[in-house]
Amino acid sequence: MTEQQPAPENPEGDEPIKQRKNGLYPAVSDELAANMKTGWADTELHDLQPVEQAPHTARRRAALSARFPGERLVIPAGNLKTRSNDTEYAFRASTEYVYLTGDQSQDGVLVLEPTGAEGHRATIHLLPRSNRENGEFWLDGQGELWVGRRHSLAEAEQLLGLPAADVRELPAALREATGPVRVVRGHDAGVEEALTDKVTAERDEELRVFVSEQRLVKDAFEIGELQKAVDSTARGFEDVVKVLDKAEATSERYIEGTFFLRARVEGNDVGYGSICAAGPHATTLHWVRNDGAVRSGDLLLLDAGVETNSLYTADVTRTLPINGTYTELQRKIYDAVFEAQEAGIAAVKPGAKYRDFHDAAQRVLAEKLVEWGLVEGPAERVLELGLQRRWTLHGTGHMLGLDVHDCAVARTESYVDGVLEPGMVLTVEPGLYFQADDTTVPEEYRGIGVRIEDDILVTEDGNRNLSAALPRAASDVEAWMASLKG
Repeated sequence: MTEQQPAPENPEGDEPIKQRKNGLYPAVSDELAANMKTGWADTELHDLQPVEQAPHTARRRAALSARFPGERLVIPAGNLKTRSNDTEYAFRASTEYVYLTGDQSQDGVLVLEPTGAEGHRATIHLLPRSNRENGEFWLDGQGELWVGRRHSLAEAEQLLGLPAADVRELPAALREATGPVRVVRGHDAGVEEALTDKVTAERDEELRVFVSEQRLVKDAFEIGELQKAVDSTARGFEDVVKVLDKAEATSERYIEGTFFLRARVEGNDVGYGSICAAGPHATTLHWVRNDGAVRSGDLLLLDAGVETNSLYTADVTRTLPINGTYTELQRKIYDAVFEAQEAGIAAVKPGAKYRDFHDAAQRVLAEKLVEWGLVEGPAERVLELGLQRRWTLHGTGHMLGLDVHDCAVARTESYVDGVLEPGMVLTVEPGLYFQADDTTVPEEYRGIGVRIEDDILVTEDGNRNLSAALPRAASDVEAWMASLKG
């Protein structure tokens, strides 16, 4: 990785360029500074077409405006976070900002200013192109010759369908703002500092909750992006099956890396840390170390999702026999989870309570645990006391969208105590996990973990499994793996 070079002592422009300590060049000569200002072609882009989600983001902003009349609303994208010294984590804009703008720029801020009875005027505040007069574009660590060209404000206006302004002038404007203000907290400390005497935590949380609940029902663009994410994820699972022999020769990291390649080629990233859990690691719900052995005869629990370039993510799990064939006991446990998932998916339909799919799946699992003699029945007693949770552990699903656990701050009455509507997308993912040190179950059960997870769209007349292209029934999984291994 190359080093940023020091700036001239008195650069032209509003602010001096930050210098790196211990750079190899002590200074920039006047001649070099003058040379770097000239000889650059005009790269301004014209006649750009709006991004695909622009009409959808406009409708979302209109709904937000209607909910908070007369109030200034501030939604930041967030800033870079340091990983180590002067290197940063890959930037991901805040979900609220992306949902309302379609933009993913670091340091961006959406501001809705009240205009009286007519609602709000929305402006997106962004960093403009790097300054070539003061050398920022080649001397600053975030200059365009270091991190790449960004859109001009005029280009951003064409792409996003929003007036654009220089974000560096925003803090001063916010300090002078009058009237009620709300901000989405936790993303931009500078913006929050500028509003510190104008906002309250309670009012700000109401804004965040509203945007979270807006996302409960997906529009056509979002459903299309989720299907795209799921389709890429299915191809990523195929990639993994094809290289299981290489994973056996190395570790779970080979599986992680294989899936990550698909995510980066066809999307932006993985939507969350991939769970590549082989053998007893499958009983750890969020096993993301992925440094364990992959052994023939064990199961692989692969929970992974591709995130599209628009940041919508899939979330799919399959539990696969590493050698291609389930043992008798593995298949018995797998079939129980499959039956529970079938019951859960069948309960997903408009008008149903959100909790119905969880209750349906948990009932099947409780009945199986009683049938196998692992817990004293009847199933109603097990469910009433929650005894099945020793081996089922987690809820049976969650909303899905820009966040893998989408709409997480929605009110309970709107989410888990709510009713399903067409356009909602949720996961159905029951599991059974028998820990390696669980002496309450027969020894042969210990170390077996099974989860099956699909992404389900609520439709007008029921549901559609977005991830149906990946086999689920045990015999279908075995046939699919055999076909991929040739």
